[in-house]
Amino acid sequence: MCRARAVVVSLFLLFLAGCSSTTFIYNRLDFILPWYLDDYVELNRQQDAFLEEQLAPFLAWHRSEELPTYIRILDDIDSTLDRDITADDVAAISLEFEEAWFRLEGRALDWLLALGAELSDEQVDEFLAELWEQQEKYEKKYLERSDEEYREDSYDSLVDSMQDYLGRLDREQKQVLENASAGLQRSDGIWLRERAAWLERLEGFMQRQPGWQAAIRDAVARRSEVVSEEYLALYDHNLGVIYEALAQVLNSRSEAQDRRLRGKLSDLRKDLETLVSQGKAKAA
Repeated sequence: MCRARAVVVSLFLLFLAGCSSTTFIYNRLDFILPWYLDDYVELNRQQDAFLEEQLAPFLAWHRSEELPTYIRILDDIDSTLDRDITADDVAAISLEFEEAWFRLEGRALDWLLALGAELSDEQVDEFLAELWEQQEKYEKKYLERSDEEYREDSYDSLVDSMQDYLGRLDREQKQVLENASAGLQRSDGIWLRERAAWLERLEGFMQRQPGWQAAIRDAVARRSEVVSEEYLALYDHNLGVIYEALAQVLNSRSEAQDRRLRGKLSDLRKDLETLVSQGKAKAA
C-alpha cells in the first residue's frame, strides 16, 4: 500500500521527462495545482488567494529540499545501470521514491488541511461528491474488464513506460513484459473496495468536528495498518513480478537503448539542476 505512493513521485519525474520543457512546467506549478484542484471543488477569490499563500512555502521547500534528492536518485539509477541489475536494485530505487512520497505527502497535507478548514459545507459536499463520482468511473472502467483485458492493459502500460525511455523494444523484451503481465494477480477489485472504505472514513472526518485535521493526519500515517492483508499480499506479489521484469529488460538493453535511457536521465538531471539554481537565485 505504502509503496504505491512511490509511484506518484516516479510518475512525476516521468511526466517531467516527457515534457518539452521540464523547467516551464515546474515553474508553473503554482498555477497548475490550483487548476487541478478546481476539478474537485470550485474556490472563490478569497480562497484562491489563501491557497496561493499556502502553496508558496510548500513549493519553495520542494524546490530547495526535494529536487536535490531527485537528482541524487537519478544518480543512483545511472550508477545502477553500470552493472547487472537485479529485482532488488529496482526495489531499492522504488523505496527511495516511496520515502520521497512520504515527505511530499506530509508537507502537502499542511496546505490541504488548511484549505479544508476554509471550505463551506456546500464546498465540502461538492468535493466529496466528486470523489464518489470518480469512484464510480473507476469501477466502471476497471471492473468491467475481463481477465484477458486486464492482462492486455497491464502489458500495454509496461511496454509504453519502457519504450518512453528505451525506445522500441525487441521481441524478447516484449515477451518478458508479456510474461510479467500474465503473472500479475488482479488487484483492481480489492483496491476499489479499499478506496471506497477510505472515502467513507474521509466523509466522517470532513464533518470537521474538533480535532478533524489531526484525525486525518493520523489516518493517513496509519493507513497501511487498516488495509486488508489480502490487498497487501496481492500488491507485494505484483511489485515483485514487475521488478523482476524491469530488471530483465534493462539488462537486455541494446547500446542504442542504453544511450537513449542515459540521455533522458541526463537531460532530466540538468533540468532539475537548473530549477534548483533558479530557486537559489530567487532566495538570494
